[in-house]
Amino acid sequence: MQNSNKKIYGLIGFPLGHSFSQNYFNQKFEAENINAEYVNFEIPDIGDLMEIFAENPGLSGLNVTLPYKEQVMAYMDEIDSQAERIGAVNVIKIMHKKNGDLMLKGFNSDIIGFTDSILPLLNDRHPKALVLGTGGASRAIRVGLRNLGIEPVLVSRTKREDVLTYEELTPEVMKEHLVIVNTTPVGMYPHIDCCPDIPYECLTPDHLCYDLIYNPDVTLFMKKSAEYGAIVKNGLEMLLLQAFASWNIWTENQ
Repeated sequence: MQNSNKKIYGLIGFPLGHSFSQNYFNQKFEAENINAEYVNFEIPDIGDLMEIFAENPGLSGLNVTLPYKEQVMAYMDEIDSQAERIGAVNVIKIMHKKNGDLMLKGFNSDIIGFTDSILPLLNDRHPKALVLGTGGASRAIRVGLRNLGIEPVLVSRTKREDVLTYEELTPEVMKEHLVIVNTTPVGMYPHIDCCPDIPYECLTPDHLCYDLIYNPDVTLFMKKSAEYGAIVKNGLEMLLLQAFASWNIWTENQ
């Protein structure tokens, strides 16, 4: 039977109602006649991860999304140097040993997807960026920006050293930082009437406002930014590029 050797791939996170990956990969498998299935594993606690492995012996790879990109690192046997540097994992390659044990290696494809998708929009007016949020995705974005020669400044609701609060986003700060990247889930479906609390009236046509969210297609952050002339982009292309990278990681050396 064809299904006897079916490989299982999937996504862990909570919640997963916004996920695009399941449809994307299953359409790919069908179109390319690949004997595999992509499953959403919505787990309320990272401690449920080992149960997923136990219940799905055909599992060959996982994507990781909010809120587990950092927590999942403790479960890895090995972590790629780029993911180690970022401090977050969003791709897990699962290798099955002859004795039945699993070998888990963590990677980060956020940086690949982000840098490749934002690069065509950048110019010499973009030496500094504001990064909204301090989670796992934010870490990858910061590394990616630095790789592109852009110095990131973190923005959070909580005051910390070397981190600006939203109240500290003065007109002067906004004028100096012409790239703004939203790495928070604020504005994600179903909470589409929310947006990060930045001073949108300080935005100009020189600003580039990039939202990692892709559902909805146009977030309130993007809509309000565009009203002041800013260039806007959502995270869909980044997601597609991440998916390509995930598939390459899972299938390398097979």
